[in-house]
Amino acid sequence: MNQGLWVWPSDERTRRRLTKKISESEHLMAALKAIMKSKEGLSNAEIDDLLSDNSNWMTLWVMRQLLSLGFVEYRVDFFGNPGRYTMTDLGRDVLQKLTGQAPPVKPTVAPVQPPPPPSTTTSPPAQPPPQTKPAQT
Repeated sequence: MNQGLWVWPSDERTRRRLTKKISESEHLMAALKAIMKSKEGLSNAEIDDLLSDNSNWMTLWVMRQLLSLGFVEYRVDFFGNPGRYTMTDLGRDVLQKLTGQAPPVKPTVAPVQPPPPPSTTTSPPAQPPPQTKPAQT
């Protein structure tokens, strides 16, 4: 099976049709937008709460479609925390085309500048201003 909503097509015309189907699905769009906003990704329970239809079947259906299309990837946590779905580059590109908004940019860390070397010439310490005595009345 190389056609349908479960496969990202190579034909541009078919891609447009598929992205239209995705944009019409409120569950798929809600999941994509939420995963995009999340820095660490979302777990199954968080996506289920987000879709707020109290149906694990709907969550499973949505995530299977997004995984098979290559829009999200599942990352397993080996230390007991729940696995999380994170957005792939293809998913970011498609969501950007669907919403017309640029995805949030991850902040880059600026390199730390070393302090300037100490000066070899020493200047005398600054003298405090002379204190004046208050006028007595």
